[in-house]
Amino acid sequence: MEVKNILFLGGAKRVAMARLFKEAGARRGLKVNIFGYELDRRVPLACEGEIIIGERWNSPSIYEHIAEVHEKRGISAIIPFVDPAVEIAAVCSRRLPGVFAAAGDAALARTMFDKVEADRLFHEKGIAVPARVSAESPRYPFIAKPRTGSASKGIVVVRDSRQGTPADFKPEDYLLQEYVADAVEYTVDCYVSADGLPLAVVPRRRIEVTGGEVSVTQTEKNSRLMSLATEALLSLGLRGPVTLQYLFDSAADRYLLMEINPRLGGGAVCAVHAGADLPGFILDEAAGKVPAASCDWRDGTYMTRYMQEVVF
Repeated sequence: MEVKNILFLGGAKRVAMARLFKEAGARRGLKVNIFGYELDRRVPLACEGEIIIGERWNSPSIYEHIAEVHEKRGISAIIPFVDPAVEIAAVCSRRLPGVFAAAGDAALARTMFDKVEADRLFHEKGIAVPARVSAESPRYPFIAKPRTGSASKGIVVVRDSRQGTPADFKPEDYLLQEYVADAVEYTVDCYVSADGLPLAVVPRRRIEVTGGEVSVTQTEKNSRLMSLATEALLSLGLRGPVTLQYLFDSAADRYLLMEINPRLGGGAVCAVHAGADLPGFILDEAAGKVPAASCDWRDGTYMTRYMQEVVF
């Protein structure tokens, strides 16, 4: 049986996704081995693979170290699971012969992870987003999002002039937008092939969120949202796994794009169980094959999570 060695960058808790990669490999007659690139070996992913002690994302020697890992372990594909790892994976795919990275353009990834720059690009492309708010003459309520960061960390909703903002608040370090009350949150899990074809566009409602990551979610065949997400993917020229976050403002009957993460999202396992073969797309493209589009995914696939201990 042919062996494929996959390197997860920052996938410490992605045990379920590791299992889905192994299952996708088995359906293709492949034995998939998972390696995790982490700062500590004692992470849950150790249940499904070998943990490699890596460099910090900003280390000047990280590319040299990943090249050593590639040479020693025979890595076939690199999958980033945290924001800083996306650009690293994209660069590694150019530097390491025969290695496929589930990441698109490095420069576009940098733009997506700067909320102010991303918002500017969305406006240029005519993509509907929450209205900007001026720091000099704000319209209340508004939401202040740190330019960088993830998992909703540091986000502040300012409801009136008396509430104010954090003591260290600097407007240039935040994206200020209108606050949409009682909005329904959606994630759209997508995959775009190397030649620009959207292979899967799977919306799901974010029913419950814990610590910035979805804990209960359900797929929804929402044709309007699928069309909007597809237009955004094509307009921006994204590639590989992409996660889009939307708000639905029922009062104004509008969908607003909040952000785009050009990587597999934490809740993407729900889309896979619904029938969107995201791991299979990656394995196929890593093997130089053209994956088939996954349009026949199941509506109403409901996923809920629980805590599982890993003891070392």
